[in-house]
Amino acid sequence: MTSLSTVLKESWGLVEDRQDRVAQHFYARLFLSDPQLRDLFPVQMDVQRGRLLGAIVSAVQNFDSPEDIDGYLRSLGRDHRKFHVTPEHYSQVKVALIDAIRAHAGEGWNAVYEQAWNDVYDHIAAKMIAGAAEDTEPPYRHAEVLHHERRGADIAVFTCRPLQPLKFRAGQYVSIECGYQPRLWRTYSIANAPREDGTLEFHVRAAGGGWVSSALVRRLKAGDMLRIAAPMGSMTLDPQSRRDIVFVTGGTGLAPVKALLDELTRYNRTRFIHLFRGERQDDDFYDRRHLDQIAESCPWLTIVRAASDEQGYPGERGAIPDVVSRHGPWRDHDFYVAGSGAMVNATLRRLTEMRIPSTRIKYDAFTDS
Repeated sequence: MTSLSTVLKESWGLVEDRQDRVAQHFYARLFLSDPQLRDLFPVQMDVQRGRLLGAIVSAVQNFDSPEDIDGYLRSLGRDHRKFHVTPEHYSQVKVALIDAIRAHAGEGWNAVYEQAWNDVYDHIAAKMIAGAAEDTEPPYRHAEVLHHERRGADIAVFTCRPLQPLKFRAGQYVSIECGYQPRLWRTYSIANAPREDGTLEFHVRAAGGGWVSSALVRRLKAGDMLRIAAPMGSMTLDPQSRRDIVFVTGGTGLAPVKALLDELTRYNRTRFIHLFRGERQDDDFYDRRHLDQIAESCPWLTIVRAASDEQGYPGERGAIPDVVSRHGPWRDHDFYVAGSGAMVNATLRRLTEMRIPSTRIKYDAFTDS
């Protein structure tokens, strides 16, 4: 018997090389059914066009173990409250989605494919709607920017304070919207553990095609207001684990690791922590002084920096997964990996080769495109 996952991937294969046309059809059908829906989306639809459709398709195609993604879908539903999404919107999106795929799939489309997409989408929507209904917190909070500092040509670190308290755990991320790019939300990790004054620190790199990240790096200033949605993510410390920890970071993947270190400095006395930072050149190691200060005051922290592209770099050289491997073995450690998608995937492959159990690996990949 063909699995549901296989059916979904087979059916998407009929239109995979025509994704742009599917996306255009999807949005045209959606806005035709309810013109007011256009107001929920950003002005620059060329930025948004592939995001919603891609997210839906990815969720449907990876629907192998419903019980494993139940919590994620509920949290996603809570997060989508920031878009003012209602239960009625889910059914409108489904009609537009299946109509777009059917229209471009040609003669290969059949009733089995249609039923599979209907059933899985309905399950996903039900979980997201339930998650949204359970949440009594505001869908987002307004926050004032207190400090903004450039740490390089394309990196900024800024601090803001929500006008209402935000409950979160070190290692989690939030969606941010700024006034310079209305209705465009992007996710960024909080770079500190919860503080008494409620302030939040963020590290942002201006990605090449990142409208929001570029605005946060180059235009944001003290006094500006942001919208910050509910925290998400599970890259948090395991309170039951007594194993030593290996952090593997690249770029602004340092942010969630700094938050986890912030938490550990408050109580850790027994766990050794190894922080591996991989960058292309020496100048890319922003925040070096602060990390070195933590290491000086916390003898349990060891920092290893590696440059991949600088010939005369005095420290470790090479891709960070290779450097981590050279410093092993790590059979009895917990791993936390954060950085670009390519860096995270390369590290995960290396950890698999090193036979590190997946249950001891938490990770976050950062994109803004």
